[in-house]
Amino acid sequence: MDDPTGIVKPAMNPYETVFMSGTASGLVLLFGLFALLWLASLAVRDASLVDRFWGAAFVALAWWYAILGGVPRPPAARVLLGLVTAWGLRLSLYLTWRNWGRGEDYRYAEMRRRHGARFGLISLGTVFLLQAVLAWVIAMPLYAGLSVGVPQPGRDGLLWLGAAAWLVGFGFEAVGDAQLARHRADPSRRGTVLDTGLWRYTRHPNYFGDALAWWGHWLVAASLGAGWTVFAPLLMTFLLMRVSGVTLLERKLVDTRPAYRDYAARTNAFFPGPPRPS
Repeated sequence: MDDPTGIVKPAMNPYETVFMSGTASGLVLLFGLFALLWLASLAVRDASLVDRFWGAAFVALAWWYAILGGVPRPPAARVLLGLVTAWGLRLSLYLTWRNWGRGEDYRYAEMRRRHGARFGLISLGTVFLLQAVLAWVIAMPLYAGLSVGVPQPGRDGLLWLGAAAWLVGFGFEAVGDAQLARHRADPSRRGTVLDTGLWRYTRHPNYFGDALAWWGHWLVAASLGAGWTVFAPLLMTFLLMRVSGVTLLERKLVDTRPAYRDYAARTNAFFPGPPRPS
């Protein structure tokens, strides 16, 4: 029906329409999933369930965005979906295996002691829903690439560069985790510092690999016109280096591993490099 006022309204940009509805639905999805996880954490008294779900949350969101985008999707979008799925499932399965039967992570146990009976409600906002928001922001390249992205002429090189970066990052993360697991499983090395393998060149090969994998995700998404989402890998890298990753973990290691100070003096914290003389 024509507008009775006779004013011709400009057509809404389809990209803007999908952006508003698509990202909003993604946030609602994450809020729902993390709220259910919060309820499960109350039942088992273990807020560290949220860490095990972190990778899987991106897988769920990526597939949701892919469904919003419809099929068939461009080859680069299918590559992006596959990379994110492999990264997220490996991370969640590994953390579930590593932490099975070990109880609540010390960070959340400390929060539980500090807040007492209020911890349950406080953890909903400061742990679960906060991580849902962070995952939603970091996953913006997935939305832009999987839901509304289209191949950009002359940008095929970004696809291959992104896949290569992801492969190196995934390798660092998976191999670093495997080397650390073997070290911890050896009773003769209990209480010692792992300084061999990838850990000889960086104190946190798993965190470095995690960040690099996300730069790979972004590069693939950029080949679909999502270069504007560069804030997402920047945020992930910042969190890994300065907030929940390197900085937080090393505060504990310096206090609990006497040899760690010497290891830190000769080994790069994040970016791999040759060890320095002791």
